[in-house]
Amino acid sequence: MYNLFEDEDDIFQGSPKSKFLDIVFNANRDLVHNELARLMERMAVMELMLQEQLGEEDIDAQVRRCEFERADDVEMMAKNLYIISVGNVLSRNE
Repeated sequence: MYNLFEDEDDIFQGSPKSKFLDIVFNANRDLVHNELARLMERMAVMELMLQEQLGEEDIDAQVRRCEFERADDVEMMAKNLYIISVGNVLSRNE
């Protein structure tokens, strides 16, 4: 579950999500565009893979079930993906 005050307690003065949003809104537009396009392409591939395995109608139900049953894992994965995306943008910005 998202903690509204997560940034206040974070030793690095911000959550991975807030840092990602800072980068998205302030970094070079082309770099951010490329990273968001990469994320969308990756998500499209995952959607296609799920469609092949589950059928199109079952995807939303599976996603909701996973979000509920593995909430902590989903939260940790989201944080990791924010960090990876920030790293991708920042490493190309140098």
